[in-house]
Amino acid sequence: MNLPRITIAIDGYSSCGKSTLARELAHRLYYSYVDSGAMYRAITLYFIRTNVDPANPDAVAAALRDIELSFTRNQHSGQSDILLNGENVSQLIREMLVAEKVSEVAAVPAVRHFAVAQQQAMGKKKGIVMDGRDIGTVVFPDAELKIFMTADPAIRVIRRFEELFPNNPNITLEEVKNNLALRDYIDSNREESPLRQAADARVLDNSGLNREEQLKLALKWVEEAVVGLKI
Repeated sequence: MNLPRITIAIDGYSSCGKSTLARELAHRLYYSYVDSGAMYRAITLYFIRTNVDPANPDAVAAALRDIELSFTRNQHSGQSDILLNGENVSQLIREMLVAEKVSEVAAVPAVRHFAVAQQQAMGKKKGIVMDGRDIGTVVFPDAELKIFMTADPAIRVIRRFEELFPNNPNITLEEVKNNLALRDYIDSNREESPLRQAADARVLDNSGLNREEQLKLALKWVEEAVVGLKI
């Protein structure tokens, strides 16, 4: 698709397929893809490993000075893997231990300022798709296209369970349900950059859509977003 390069911001609740859609859009548009959630998960993993208390400002500040985040293309999957101080932690950050603590860590103002500064630097040249919780409201408030994703809570629980089960066969649906409910509450009620639908965002409820259908809809929105930018 030969279109002017724009910034695409995708926000929404956990397990709504934000990362899946963002990756597929980036692939189709030949854009860069940044998983902002992976950044917060990697920071959380570092905090867990080094016993950093998110409620201790001095400890948080010291830890952030020792954290270097970057992305690299996975030669096998073609996806972007995240590196934490040079270590590929793409699989480790998806474990339940990280999932249980990431919302708490991501709510810390210093952590968000640290991540947002890096995210904004990544998007200066446009031609980027980024997903998260505050991309359209804080990171890229002037993004040409903002998408807010949602889905029926019961469907989200099943999706998350199916994602976690292969590596954690002892996990239960109830555990996943409780974890998502807690994350939704923290994400929506934190003081720093809470999860909000941007006023000019397009809502994509994919409860009844498959991947191909939601990608087709998003690509249509991309075309509409760049109409006024064509020369």
